[in-house]
Amino acid sequence: MSDIVQRFEDWWNHDNHGLPLMRVVARRDDYTGVRPKAPDDIAGRYTEFDYLAASGRYGIDSSVFLADSFPSVSANFGPGSLALYLGAQPVFSPSTVWFEPCIGDPLSYPDIRYDPDNVWWKRHLELIRRLSGTGMRIDIPDIVENIDIYAAMRGPQDTLYDIMDCPERVLELINQIDDTYFIYYDRMRELVRDEDDVVSYTAFAVLGRGRVAKAQCDISAMLSPDQYRTFVLPGLKRQTEMLDHSVYHLDGPDAIRHIPAIMELDRLDALQFTCGAGKPDGACPQWYGIYDQVSAAGKSLWIQIYDGGVDDWIRGADSLIERYGKKCLYLIFPGMSLNDADKLMNYACRNWESGN
Repeated sequence: MSDIVQRFEDWWNHDNHGLPLMRVVARRDDYTGVRPKAPDDIAGRYTEFDYLAASGRYGIDSSVFLADSFPSVSANFGPGSLALYLGAQPVFSPSTVWFEPCIGDPLSYPDIRYDPDNVWWKRHLELIRRLSGTGMRIDIPDIVENIDIYAAMRGPQDTLYDIMDCPERVLELINQIDDTYFIYYDRMRELVRDEDDVVSYTAFAVLGRGRVAKAQCDISAMLSPDQYRTFVLPGLKRQTEMLDHSVYHLDGPDAIRHIPAIMELDRLDALQFTCGAGKPDGACPQWYGIYDQVSAAGKSLWIQIYDGGVDDWIRGADSLIERYGKKCLYLIFPGMSLNDADKLMNYACRNWESGN
């Protein structure tokens, strides 16, 4: 595991050696274990210790982790669970968790503060505590930050109205949300970090020493560049300066216009781009304009390749390596058979290990 940790440290520093950083996970064809039955209660699929522990063990034991992949277990109360700790209520569904807004009038809403007695915070913390005792690596949950949490607590449409109607109060509440972020983050990190101070973050299969997290602003798809610089960028700057390693999640084509601002974050290490439903995968030349800006800013790239079969994945990776070199690339491949994994790894070792 120490070799993989160093490989990630190199990638965070835009200095991969040998192969590009790669996540390759194959299915074990000979595995005879039985997948745990999901609880009938949908909420239990996110909150029940026994199910999450058994499901995590099944996922690890039924897989072969190759290249720079590593086994870990996620325990999310939905993406953006910071909203729960600050007063929202969850709406559990089979595929994700939504949040019922709790901010009515932002002008009269009380100032936002860390609440050690919040029922969802106590429940989530206890779940992470118990899972961390199973011997499996437990990811830091995707708690999220900044205006995305405000939007979860207020509702996206009302958030956009608030930006126009009471911008000063919106900024004040966003700053208060960000004041709480590292209180919650650090409590969870203390539970899951290993003896070498290494943690993994539940989104995007990243790990590293110290504070590691994904940063984002999904509502940026509905913000102008000026609004982004006013309401989002200051908080992200503060967050990335307090993290040891960070990757920005750029959510879809409508968020591309904010890349110049994002690249001004000196302490941001890398960018991940979600291509969007119905769009080609991350290896498509259509997205090179994004990667060119990230590469020019001296930051690393997290790129997911999944269209077609293994031969298509290899061709896509070849093109990315030819254009960007290997020092900054983290290539994420889909789950695959052992035969496909062997083919991919053999090709990689023959063609990608040497040179720049």
